Amino acid sequence: MKLITKYFSLLLEGTDYPNAICFYTDGARLVCNGSPVLDILSQLEQKGVRLIVCSTCLEEMNLKNNLQVGIVGGMADILEAQIKAEKVITL
Repeated sequence: MKLITKYFSLLLEGTDYPNAICFYTDGARLVCNGSPVLDILSQLEQKGVRLIVCSTCLEEMNLKNNLQVGIVGGMADILEAQIKAEKVITL
């Protein structure tokens, strides 16, 4: 968790932000209650970064009611964001 916290903290400190960050599989937990990066993700969202969360992942992990930041999207939304991006980074 330290690595992802550091990554998002450094991203927030910068001036260039990604258009979107996609959360799927276990990454969907990062946008839910109890996540240590909720405050940082909320600030990134306020700066215009789209936080797209996999609806199937939320349902499979029973987290749908715990979502705190971001928008729920399907895998098609995540693929669209990745295809349109100039660069995709996977963490």
